[in-house]
Amino acid sequence: MVEPNPEPGQPPLRIRPLRERKNLVRKEDFAQVLPPVDGFLRWFEALPDIYGAKALKRVVDAIVTARQQGRLVGVSLGAHVLKVGLSPLLIDLMRRGLIGHVATNGASAIHDWETAYQGATSEDVAQNLPDGSFGFWRETLDALNGAAVRAKTRGEGYGEAIGRTILDGDLPHRQLSVFAEAARLGVPATVHVAFGCDITHMDPGLDGAALGAATQRDFWTFADSVGRLGGGVWLNIGSAVIMPEVFLKAVSIARNRGQLGDDFLTCNFDMLQQYRAMTNVVQRPPKEGKSILAMHEIVLPLLHQALLCTAAARGCLVEPR
Repeated sequence: MVEPNPEPGQPPLRIRPLRERKNLVRKEDFAQVLPPVDGFLRWFEALPDIYGAKALKRVVDAIVTARQQGRLVGVSLGAHVLKVGLSPLLIDLMRRGLIGHVATNGASAIHDWETAYQGATSEDVAQNLPDGSFGFWRETLDALNGAAVRAKTRGEGYGEAIGRTILDGDLPHRQLSVFAEAARLGVPATVHVAFGCDITHMDPGLDGAALGAATQRDFWTFADSVGRLGGGVWLNIGSAVIMPEVFLKAVSIARNRGQLGDDFLTCNFDMLQQYRAMTNVVQRPPKEGKSILAMHEIVLPLLHQALLCTAAARGCLVEPR
């Protein structure tokens, strides 16, 4: 399919149907959600109280305590977290009230929508880049950029508009969508777009003003949540630049408003220690910050099960909504 290009004198763009694309990630490979497993908490508590294991135990304790006290637990995500099949675990934590805000970048929204639509995501960039087909997929562009127009029309944030688009469209794998589940539950899910970073920005039909307004609305929703972070926990998982920068600005807004001190815990989960995540999340804002170096697809299932078992042991684990 040939798409007209709005720039005079430029060749038209070729945009193909999504069914022609090879996907590297399938829903069959996603993490499975288990209830509290007998004996897991004993195993978890037997880990050494040293370095990463000690930090993970502290984070689990802080999250369960925060929820017992009605405090906010929020999560910032990089797109890789969803691409490696962890959305079922995040959804379960939202359903149980253990996550009260999800914030992420534009790439996460793309993976989330594609998974809900076709049960698969993640194209082979190395294969598609040489002929210029990388990123030019009709259904993905229409849906994500259509969500920006919906947000403009209905006064929604970008994350909510994406979730509502998935729910209203009754997409076949919507149960795997973090944004759809957040919309259903009324949990804020915000998308913080860096223009030019996402394939959806290559669509000549994109309404840039609508997208900008939608992601700006999400930024202020995010700032409002951070303003309620006192006594709570914020996790940054797999975002090295965008979400640490957004978090730092939201902290400054909250303190400018007189809403936030430093009485909260943060933790950065990633495969590498990156400067912005360490300074903007772990070191500068909170009284207590942790960093756990691990692969997401290993540590997040451990975190999920530890949270369920710890909450169950304290008598505060709720059934999924």
